Amino acid sequence: MLNIFTDEYFMKEALKEARLALEKDEVPVGAVVVCKDRIIARAHNLTEQLNDVTAHAEMQAFTAATNYFGSKYLEGCTLYVTLEPCVMCAGASFWTHISKVVYGTHDPKRGYGHTDLNIMHPKTLVVSGVLEQECSRILKDYFKGKR
Repeated sequence: MLNIFTDEYFMKEALKEARLALEKDEVPVGAVVVCKDRIIARAHNLTEQLNDVTAHAEMQAFTAATNYFGSKYLEGCTLYVTLEPCVMCAGASFWTHISKVVYGTHDPKRGYGHTDLNIMHPKTLVVSGVLEQECSRILKDYFKGKR
């Protein structure tokens, strides 16, 4: 039987969240947390709306997912996020013990991968470049409109 629940499938769901952020004039980053092929949390950037620099899509998704389980750990779960996590969000993913992080496009200025810090949990599988063009395009269009 064909499994429709692929990384691309869930990244499209994260892109839906990014579009919601765009509608609110937030930086269009979206995230979903998946466990056993089921979305348990959806989130997008809310830094402007909440006037909170920590209200990144990943942080919002982690909070929703941990509330869903009633536990601070997300072992067996996957985070899908349209943009490479920053150092703060990568550090938070470490503390959640999330099993897998999948992101769409790299963040050459603020992404955790461009630092010398090894802040992802050693057991966390990281996959990059899923629907990279779509994830990159929404961000480029947003910032182009701001300039």
